[in-house]
Amino acid sequence: MKKLLTILALLAVATLSFAQKSGVAPGDKVTFASKDLNGAEVTSDIFAKNKITLVNIWGTFCPPCIREMPDLARLNDANKAKGVAVVGIPIDITDRLGNILPRTKADGEAIIAQTGANYTHIVPTKDMMSGLLKNIQAVPATFFVGSDGKIIGQMYLGAKSQKDWQKIIDDLLSKQK
Repeated sequence: MKKLLTILALLAVATLSFAQKSGVAPGDKVTFASKDLNGAEVTSDIFAKNKITLVNIWGTFCPPCIREMPDLARLNDANKAKGVAVVGIPIDITDRLGNILPRTKADGEAIIAQTGANYTHIVPTKDMMSGLLKNIQAVPATFFVGSDGKIIGQMYLGAKSQKDWQKIIDDLLSKQK
């Protein structure tokens, strides 16, 4: 019994440590300056336009990410009137220094067109790769940002259905002031 409690305590500490190191912890302010896949400037001011922004980190190599994207597009469309938007970050279209990888970027653009994921997709910069995205080791990874630019709720690993995301969104909206 003592061994089990010790193991559980160590797992809890490791989980908390990862959440703090990942750059994605509740209350953290998300700041960045980048471009979207079309070359338009995008900054963290994008969050002020909505009550809640779902930020989905995905990869072109990730089948669950790609399967989830049509649901995220439907969520984006269905929740605009509620002040909710979806933003994607294709983590593998740049290297760790923020240099765009043309072939992977083209793959990402094709996936977006194929899945109808017509929401904003932000190109990761060097600062994002060494900060916000530094310890992302699995995708899809999703978190929510309030209109003040601060992370709300937890980070979610793995794909979810539109229905499951909607429940989370509705719960977060109910807690907004």
